Amino acid sequence: MTPYRTPYPVPGVVWASLPIPALILARDTRILEVNPAAETFLNASSKSLMGQPAFDRLSIDAPMEEAIARARTNQSPIFINDVDVTTGERAPVQCNIQVAPMHDNADFVMLLMSPRDIADRLGRSMSVKSAAKSAIGMAEMLAHEIKNPLAGISGAAQLISMNASAEDRELTDLIVEETRRIVKLLEQVEQFGNIRPPDRKAVNIHDALDRARKSAMVGFAAHLTIIEDYDPSLPPTLADADQLMQVFLNLIKNAAEACRTEGHVIRLRTFYDLSLRLRRKTGGPSVLPLNIEVIDDGPGIPADIAGNIFEPFVSGRENGTGLGLALVSKIISDHEGWIQVDSVPGRTVFRVSLPVAPKKMEVK
Repeated sequence: MTPYRTPYPVPGVVWASLPIPALILARDTRILEVNPAAETFLNASSKSLMGQPAFDRLSIDAPMEEAIARARTNQSPIFINDVDVTTGERAPVQCNIQVAPMHDNADFVMLLMSPRDIADRLGRSMSVKSAAKSAIGMAEMLAHEIKNPLAGISGAAQLISMNASAEDRELTDLIVEETRRIVKLLEQVEQFGNIRPPDRKAVNIHDALDRARKSAMVGFAAHLTIIEDYDPSLPPTLADADQLMQVFLNLIKNAAEACRTEGHVIRLRTFYDLSLRLRRKTGGPSVLPLNIEVIDDGPGIPADIAGNIFEPFVSGRENGTGLGLALVSKIISDHEGWIQVDSVPGRTVFRVSLPVAPKKMEVK
Protein backbone atom coordinates (compact mmCIF):
# COMPACT_ATOMS: atom_id res chain seq x y z
CA MET A 1 0.00 0.00 0.00
CA THR A 2 1.39 3.41 -0.98
CA PRO A 3 1.96 5.64 2.08
CA TYR A 4 -0.38 8.61 2.34
CA ARG A 5 1.62 11.77 1.68
CA THR A 6 0.70 15.42 1.84
CA PRO A 7 0.95 17.56 -1.29
CA TYR A 8 1.44 20.52 1.00
CA PRO A 9 5.07 21.65 1.50
CA VAL A 10 5.70 22.29 5.20
CA PRO A 11 8.92 24.08 6.26
CA GLY A 12 10.66 21.34 8.22
CA VAL A 13 12.50 23.33 10.90
CA VAL A 14 9.61 25.70 11.65
CA TRP A 15 7.06 22.88 11.65
CA ALA A 16 9.12 20.67 13.94
CA SER A 17 9.81 23.57 16.33
CA LEU A 18 6.18 24.45 17.01
CA PRO A 19 5.66 23.87 20.77
CA ILE A 20 1.94 23.06 20.40
CA PRO A 21 0.17 20.25 18.52
CA ALA A 22 -0.59 21.19 14.90
CA LEU A 23 -2.28 19.35 12.06
CA ILE A 24 -2.84 20.20 8.41
CA LEU A 25 -6.19 18.93 7.18
CA ALA A 26 -7.55 18.32 3.70
CA ARG A 27 -11.01 19.46 2.62
CA ASP A 28 -12.48 16.15 3.82
CA THR A 29 -10.70 16.75 7.21
CA ARG A 30 -8.24 13.89 6.62
CA ILE A 31 -4.82 14.47 8.15
CA LEU A 32 -2.18 15.60 5.67
CA GLU A 33 0.59 16.45 8.10
CA VAL A 34 1.30 16.39 11.83
CA ASN A 35 4.11 18.03 13.76
CA PRO A 36 6.10 16.25 16.50
CA ALA A 37 4.08 17.95 19.27
CA ALA A 38 0.90 16.53 17.72
CA GLU A 39 2.42 13.04 17.56
CA THR A 40 3.10 13.23 21.29
CA PHE A 41 -0.35 14.65 22.04
CA LEU A 42 -2.09 11.95 19.98
CA ASN A 43 0.30 9.24 21.14
CA ALA A 44 0.69 8.07 17.54
CA SER A 45 3.30 8.30 14.84
CA SER A 46 3.03 10.62 11.88
CA LYS A 47 3.00 7.60 9.57
CA SER A 48 0.00 6.01 11.28
CA LEU A 49 -1.94 9.30 11.29
CA MET A 50 -1.47 10.25 7.64
CA GLY A 51 -4.73 10.03 5.70
CA GLN A 52 -6.84 9.31 8.78
CA PRO A 53 -10.02 11.36 9.37
CA ALA A 54 -8.92 13.89 11.98
CA PHE A 55 -12.06 13.63 14.04
CA ASP A 56 -11.85 9.87 14.20
CA ARG A 57 -8.63 10.38 16.15
CA LEU A 58 -9.65 13.53 18.01
CA SER A 59 -12.79 14.44 19.94
CA ILE A 60 -13.16 18.21 20.33
CA ASP A 61 -16.03 19.65 22.35
CA ALA A 62 -16.77 22.37 19.79
CA PRO A 63 -18.45 22.69 16.36
CA MET A 64 -15.27 22.04 14.40
CA GLU A 65 -16.86 21.30 11.01
CA GLU A 66 -18.54 24.68 11.07
CA ALA A 67 -15.40 26.46 12.25
CA ILE A 68 -13.34 24.88 9.46
CA ALA A 69 -15.94 25.77 6.84
CA ARG A 70 -16.05 29.39 8.01
CA ALA A 71 -12.27 29.67 8.08
CA ARG A 72 -12.12 28.43 4.48
CA THR A 73 -14.99 30.62 3.27
CA ASN A 74 -13.75 33.83 4.91
CA GLN A 75 -10.04 33.04 4.56
CA SER A 76 -9.47 34.16 8.15
CA PRO A 77 -8.58 32.31 11.35
CA ILE A 78 -11.19 31.13 13.85
CA PHE A 79 -10.38 31.07 17.57
CA ILE A 80 -12.20 28.78 20.04
CA ASN A 81 -11.11 28.97 23.67
CA ASP A 82 -11.44 26.59 26.62
CA VAL A 83 -12.71 23.41 24.96
CA ASP A 84 -12.11 19.79 25.96
CA VAL A 85 -10.00 17.71 23.58
CA THR A 86 -9.43 13.97 23.90
CA THR A 87 -8.09 11.11 21.81
CA GLY A 88 -10.39 8.58 23.43
CA GLU A 89 -7.41 7.01 25.20
CA ARG A 90 -6.76 9.81 27.68
CA ALA A 91 -8.69 12.17 29.91
CA PRO A 92 -9.93 15.35 28.20
CA VAL A 93 -7.43 18.20 28.06
CA GLN A 94 -8.68 21.78 28.00
CA CYS A 95 -7.28 23.58 24.98
CA ASN A 96 -7.47 26.80 23.03
CA ILE A 97 -8.11 25.98 19.38
CA GLN A 98 -7.19 27.93 16.26
CA VAL A 99 -8.32 27.00 12.74
CA ALA A 100 -6.29 28.87 10.13
CA PRO A 101 -6.72 28.67 6.33
CA MET A 102 -3.70 28.00 4.17
CA HIS A 103 -3.87 31.05 1.95
CA ASP A 104 -2.02 29.52 -0.97
CA ASN A 105 -4.37 26.51 -1.11
CA ALA A 106 -8.03 26.91 -0.13
CA ASP A 107 -8.43 23.14 0.32
CA PHE A 108 -6.15 22.99 3.35
CA VAL A 109 -6.46 24.32 6.90
CA MET A 110 -4.12 24.23 9.86
CA LEU A 111 -5.54 23.10 13.19
CA LEU A 112 -3.58 24.33 16.21
CA MET A 113 -4.33 23.02 19.72
CA SER A 114 -2.82 24.85 22.66
CA PRO A 115 -3.26 22.72 25.82
CA ARG A 116 -3.86 24.88 28.83
CA ASP A 117 -0.83 23.53 30.69
CA ILE A 118 1.34 24.68 27.78
CA ALA A 119 -0.41 28.05 27.78
CA ASP A 120 0.41 28.33 31.47
CA ARG A 121 4.09 27.63 30.89
CA LEU A 122 4.17 30.23 28.15
CA GLY A 123 2.73 32.78 30.55
CA ARG A 124 -0.59 33.22 28.78
CA SER A 125 -4.22 32.32 29.38
CA MET A 126 -4.33 31.13 33.01
CA SER A 127 -2.20 33.93 34.37
CA VAL A 128 -4.43 36.41 32.55
CA LYS A 129 -7.56 34.83 33.99
CA SER A 130 -6.13 34.63 37.49
CA ALA A 131 -5.05 38.26 37.46
CA ALA A 132 -8.36 39.34 35.98
CA LYS A 133 -10.32 37.39 38.58
CA SER A 134 -8.29 38.90 41.41
CA ALA A 135 -8.67 42.39 39.99
CA ILE A 136 -12.43 41.98 39.61
CA GLY A 137 -12.76 40.66 43.14
CA MET A 138 -10.82 43.56 44.58
CA ALA A 139 -12.73 46.09 42.50
CA GLU A 140 -16.05 44.62 43.66
CA MET A 141 -14.94 44.92 47.26
CA LEU A 142 -13.79 48.52 46.90
CA ALA A 143 -16.31 49.82 44.37
CA HIS A 144 -18.86 51.07 46.88
CA GLU A 145 -16.22 52.78 49.01
CA ILE A 146 -14.63 54.41 45.96
CA LYS A 147 -17.89 55.57 44.37
CA ASN A 148 -19.02 57.50 47.45
CA PRO A 149 -16.04 59.90 47.62
CA LEU A 150 -16.08 60.22 43.84
CA ALA A 151 -19.63 61.53 44.05
CA GLY A 152 -18.44 64.10 46.60
CA ILE A 153 -15.51 65.13 44.41
CA SER A 154 -17.79 65.54 41.40
CA GLY A 155 -20.33 67.57 43.39
CA ALA A 156 -17.64 69.85 44.82
CA ALA A 157 -16.19 70.45 41.35
CA GLN A 158 -19.62 71.42 40.02
CA LEU A 159 -20.11 73.90 42.89
CA ILE A 160 -16.69 75.45 42.31
CA SER A 161 -17.44 75.83 38.59
CA MET A 162 -20.44 78.08 39.34
CA ASN A 163 -18.15 80.93 40.42
CA ALA A 164 -15.03 80.00 38.45
CA SER A 165 -13.48 81.72 35.47
CA ALA A 166 -13.79 80.18 32.03
CA GLU A 167 -10.24 78.80 32.30
CA ASP A 168 -10.91 77.24 35.71
CA ARG A 169 -14.21 75.80 34.52
CA GLU A 170 -12.30 73.75 31.99
CA LEU A 171 -10.48 72.12 34.91
CA THR A 172 -13.61 71.53 36.97
CA ASP A 173 -15.37 70.08 33.92
CA LEU A 174 -12.42 67.75 33.47
CA ILE A 175 -12.73 66.63 37.11
CA VAL A 176 -16.44 65.90 36.67
CA GLU A 177 -15.88 64.06 33.40
CA GLU A 178 -13.11 61.86 34.78
CA THR A 179 -14.96 61.00 37.99
CA ARG A 180 -17.97 59.94 35.93
CA ARG A 181 -15.72 57.78 33.76
CA ILE A 182 -14.29 56.06 36.85
CA VAL A 183 -17.76 55.48 38.30
CA LYS A 184 -18.86 53.96 34.99
CA LEU A 185 -15.89 51.59 35.03
CA LEU A 186 -16.64 50.53 38.59
CA GLU A 187 -20.27 49.88 37.69
CA GLN A 188 -19.16 47.66 34.82
CA VAL A 189 -16.91 45.68 37.16
CA GLU A 190 -19.75 45.30 39.65
CA GLN A 191 -22.10 44.17 36.89
CA PHE A 192 -19.61 41.59 35.64
CA GLY A 193 -18.99 40.11 39.06
CA ASN A 194 -22.53 40.20 40.42
CA ILE A 195 -24.65 39.03 37.51
CA ARG A 196 -27.36 36.74 38.84
CA PRO A 197 -28.17 33.29 37.44
CA PRO A 198 -30.56 33.61 34.48
CA ASP A 199 -34.30 33.30 35.05
CA ARG A 200 -34.91 31.32 31.87
CA LYS A 201 -38.29 31.39 30.14
CA ALA A 202 -39.49 31.19 26.54
CA VAL A 203 -38.29 34.41 24.87
CA ASN A 204 -38.79 35.78 21.37
CA ILE A 205 -35.28 36.53 20.10
CA HIS A 206 -36.50 39.35 17.87
CA ASP A 207 -38.18 41.13 20.77
CA ALA A 208 -34.88 41.19 22.65
CA LEU A 209 -33.01 42.30 19.52
CA ASP A 210 -35.54 45.07 18.89
CA ARG A 211 -35.18 46.39 22.44
CA ALA A 212 -31.41 46.48 22.04
CA ARG A 213 -31.59 48.09 18.59
CA LYS A 214 -33.95 50.86 19.71
CA SER A 215 -31.79 51.63 22.72
CA ALA A 216 -28.66 51.74 20.57
CA MET A 217 -30.22 53.97 17.90
CA VAL A 218 -31.06 56.73 20.36
CA GLY A 219 -27.60 56.57 21.92
CA PHE A 220 -24.21 55.25 20.91
CA ALA A 221 -25.28 53.97 17.45
CA ALA A 222 -27.19 57.08 16.35
CA HIS A 223 -24.56 57.82 13.69
CA LEU A 224 -24.84 54.34 12.12
CA THR A 225 -27.25 52.41 9.95
CA ILE A 226 -28.60 49.21 11.49
CA ILE A 227 -30.06 46.68 9.05
CA GLU A 228 -32.39 43.92 10.25
CA ASP A 229 -32.09 40.63 8.38
CA TYR A 230 -34.39 38.38 10.38
CA ASP A 231 -35.92 34.96 9.90
CA PRO A 232 -39.41 35.64 11.31
CA SER A 233 -40.16 31.93 11.65
CA LEU A 234 -37.63 31.34 14.45
CA PRO A 235 -39.15 29.65 17.51
CA PRO A 236 -38.54 31.13 20.97
CA THR A 237 -35.38 30.41 22.90
CA LEU A 238 -35.00 29.51 26.55
CA ALA A 239 -33.44 32.59 28.12
CA ASP A 240 -33.58 35.42 30.59
CA ALA A 241 -35.09 38.21 28.48
CA ASP A 242 -33.22 41.05 30.23
CA GLN A 243 -29.87 39.28 30.11
CA LEU A 244 -30.38 38.36 26.45
CA MET A 245 -31.17 41.99 25.65
CA GLN A 246 -27.98 42.97 27.51
CA VAL A 247 -25.97 40.56 25.34
CA PHE A 248 -27.33 42.06 22.13
CA LEU A 249 -26.87 45.60 23.40
CA ASN A 250 -23.24 44.94 24.32
CA LEU A 251 -22.53 43.35 20.93
CA ILE A 252 -24.13 46.28 19.09
CA LYS A 253 -22.18 48.71 21.27
CA ASN A 254 -18.96 46.83 20.51
CA ALA A 255 -19.71 47.10 16.80
CA ALA A 256 -20.61 50.79 17.08
CA GLU A 257 -17.37 51.58 18.89
CA ALA A 258 -15.45 49.85 16.11
CA CYS A 259 -17.28 52.04 13.55
CA ARG A 260 -16.79 55.51 14.98
CA THR A 261 -17.50 57.52 11.83
CA GLU A 262 -20.70 57.95 9.86
CA GLY A 263 -21.44 55.74 6.87
CA HIS A 264 -20.81 52.40 8.56
CA VAL A 265 -23.44 49.69 8.73
CA ILE A 266 -24.31 47.17 11.44
CA ARG A 267 -26.30 44.17 10.30
CA LEU A 268 -28.41 42.08 12.67
CA ARG A 269 -29.06 38.64 11.20
CA THR A 270 -31.02 35.68 12.56
CA PHE A 271 -31.33 32.21 11.05
CA TYR A 272 -32.01 28.58 11.89
CA ASP A 273 -29.20 26.03 11.56
CA LEU A 274 -29.34 22.51 12.97
CA SER A 275 -25.67 21.73 12.28
CA LEU A 276 -24.31 23.16 15.54
CA ARG A 277 -24.25 20.59 18.35
CA LEU A 278 -22.25 20.81 21.54
CA ARG A 279 -21.55 17.98 23.93
CA ARG A 280 -22.49 18.81 27.49
CA LYS A 281 -20.51 17.46 30.44
CA THR A 282 -23.77 16.34 32.00
CA GLY A 283 -24.87 14.16 29.10
CA GLY A 284 -25.43 13.97 25.37
CA PRO A 285 -25.31 16.59 22.65
CA SER A 286 -27.09 19.90 22.91
CA VAL A 287 -28.54 21.35 19.70
CA LEU A 288 -28.18 25.13 19.27
CA PRO A 289 -30.14 25.95 16.11
CA LEU A 290 -31.08 29.58 16.86
CA ASN A 291 -28.36 31.86 15.51
CA ILE A 292 -27.96 35.60 15.91
CA GLU A 293 -25.18 37.50 14.18
CA VAL A 294 -24.04 41.07 14.78
CA ILE A 295 -21.98 42.09 11.76
CA ASP A 296 -20.04 45.33 11.32
CA ASP A 297 -17.85 46.73 8.55
CA GLY A 298 -15.24 48.23 10.87
CA PRO A 299 -11.47 47.65 10.94
CA GLY A 300 -11.64 44.22 12.59
CA ILE A 301 -10.15 42.82 15.79
CA PRO A 302 -6.36 43.15 16.20
CA ALA A 303 -4.73 39.77 15.57
CA ASP A 304 -2.77 39.86 18.83
CA ILE A 305 -5.93 39.83 20.98
CA ALA A 306 -8.35 37.91 18.73
CA GLY A 307 -7.82 34.66 20.61
CA ASN A 308 -8.55 36.24 24.00
CA ILE A 309 -11.25 38.73 23.07
CA PHE A 310 -13.75 37.26 25.55
CA GLU A 311 -11.32 37.50 28.50
CA PRO A 312 -11.82 40.25 31.13
CA PHE A 313 -9.69 43.36 30.56
CA VAL A 314 -8.78 42.39 26.98
CA SER A 315 -9.71 45.27 24.68
CA GLY A 316 -8.66 46.56 21.28
CA ARG A 317 -9.69 50.13 22.09
CA GLU A 318 -7.80 52.83 23.90
CA ASN A 319 -9.27 53.20 27.41
CA GLY A 320 -11.47 50.14 26.78
CA THR A 321 -12.32 48.10 29.88
CA GLY A 322 -12.54 44.74 28.12
CA LEU A 323 -15.53 43.80 30.29
CA GLY A 324 -18.34 44.06 27.75
CA LEU A 325 -17.47 40.96 25.73
CA ALA A 326 -16.42 39.06 28.86
CA LEU A 327 -19.89 39.72 30.27
CA VAL A 328 -21.49 38.59 27.01
CA SER A 329 -19.50 35.35 27.06
CA LYS A 330 -20.44 34.68 30.69
CA ILE A 331 -24.17 35.24 30.05
CA ILE A 332 -24.21 33.02 26.97
CA SER A 333 -22.34 30.29 28.84
CA ASP A 334 -24.91 30.51 31.66
CA HIS A 335 -27.61 30.02 29.00
CA GLU A 336 -25.89 26.87 27.69
CA GLY A 337 -25.28 28.66 24.41
CA TRP A 338 -22.24 29.33 22.26
CA ILE A 339 -20.56 32.52 21.05
CA GLN A 340 -17.81 32.84 18.48
CA VAL A 341 -16.18 35.60 16.47
CA ASP A 342 -14.85 35.78 12.94
CA SER A 343 -12.97 38.98 12.07
CA VAL A 344 -11.05 40.38 9.13
CA PRO A 345 -10.56 44.05 8.22
CA GLY A 346 -13.90 45.32 6.93
CA ARG A 347 -16.04 42.53 8.40
CA THR A 348 -16.43 41.31 11.98
CA VAL A 349 -19.12 38.78 12.86
CA PHE A 350 -20.13 37.86 16.38
CA ARG A 351 -22.43 34.83 16.31
CA VAL A 352 -24.55 33.72 19.25
CA SER A 353 -26.12 30.24 19.08
CA LEU A 354 -28.94 29.32 21.47
CA PRO A 355 -31.26 26.38 22.17
CA VAL A 356 -34.99 26.26 21.39
CA ALA A 357 -37.42 26.58 24.28
CA PRO A 358 -39.53 23.47 25.04
CA LYS A 359 -42.79 23.56 23.08
CA LYS A 360 -44.90 23.53 26.24
CA MET A 361 -43.47 26.87 27.35
CA GLU A 362 -45.24 30.07 26.31
CA VAL A 363 -43.45 33.27 25.34
CA LYS A 364 -43.48 35.78 28.20
